[in-house]
Amino acid sequence: MNAKILKILLKKEVSLIKRNPIIPRLIVGMPVLVMLIIPLVATLDVKNVEVVVVDNDRTELSRRMVADMDASEYLSVTGCYFSYDEAFRQVEEGEADAIVTIPKDYQKDLTNGEKPELDLKANGVNATKGTLGAQYATMSVANTVARWQAEQGVSLSAREFGTVNLYNPTLDFRNYMIPALMVVLLIIICGFLPTLNLVSEKESGTIEAMNVTPVGRLEFVLSKLIPYWAVGILVVTVGMLIGWLVYGLVPEGNIANIYLAAILFSLVMSGLGVFIANRSATILQSIFMMFAFIIVFQLMSGLFTPIASMPRWAQCITYAIPPRYFIEIMRSVYLKGATMTDLWVQYATLSVFALLFSLVAAMTYRKRA
Repeated sequence: MNAKILKILLKKEVSLIKRNPIIPRLIVGMPVLVMLIIPLVATLDVKNVEVVVVDNDRTELSRRMVADMDASEYLSVTGCYFSYDEAFRQVEEGEADAIVTIPKDYQKDLTNGEKPELDLKANGVNATKGTLGAQYATMSVANTVARWQAEQGVSLSAREFGTVNLYNPTLDFRNYMIPALMVVLLIIICGFLPTLNLVSEKESGTIEAMNVTPVGRLEFVLSKLIPYWAVGILVVTVGMLIGWLVYGLVPEGNIANIYLAAILFSLVMSGLGVFIANRSATILQSIFMMFAFIIVFQLMSGLFTPIASMPRWAQCITYAIPPRYFIEIMRSVYLKGATMTDLWVQYATLSVFALLFSLVAAMTYRKRA
């Protein structure tokens, strides 16, 4: 490899990137948009669950139960009825997510030491919201009853379990999503853009002129990739700064571990990008091929859907998805403070993928005289 030739080609590439009307704006705007917007809209946090109550008891306790549910951060009581049919009509019309039915003589039975049960039905159209909403309502009622029994001097049964939320005490879904969103940035910057850059050389015909020069294929490919590797590291830095300044999320572990994972994943995506560019004759072909990989990477890497919730056969496929390991590293370093020793399997696997994809990219690139 001729370092002098590589330096000259790098200067050319940097000049082309600066003069491009889209790429500089994309490099600056994309991390800001991804890190600011996606954590707000791509969330599994369930709030403002709309509940209707059928109060057949009509006592002080039942009124307190309704008031406590309405005062909850996650629940909103949209109506209190004395007929189940009226309440069910609200669910049918999409105005409510759950129905809580307080049976007759509920307070009296509690006073007598009995354990009456509430009837709770959830709207299963939105399974996540209905299920979590039912749990929220159950917890709210249980807390209200416990306070009321303490005020009445009724003996309380001992709690069997206590819950402590490790690593993410607030259970904020944004803390789970933000570290993994770095994968979206690196896929675009280090995979998608170099692919378009290389294929555009084919369409414009400039690559044919380059092929008849003494420039080696290694210098040529590196000159196309190195600027985007540097931009990828810059984008990860901007993403971490936004996570800190906007959401107050900082890595619990060593930042060097994040940069190492980012470098390895950049090599993986650039190798894949060069391979796709080598097999594409037009920009449109490369876009379709790259999007096919991006969709699979995002859906099966655990970015939006936990891998543990996938079918067994799909979980096996995810072992061949490089972003899976990068996301595991990012979340572990950010939330758990994991070290390289803890994550050596993920680092080693990413290194293997980087080496494999780079070899495939080098073998499929040919200079044509």
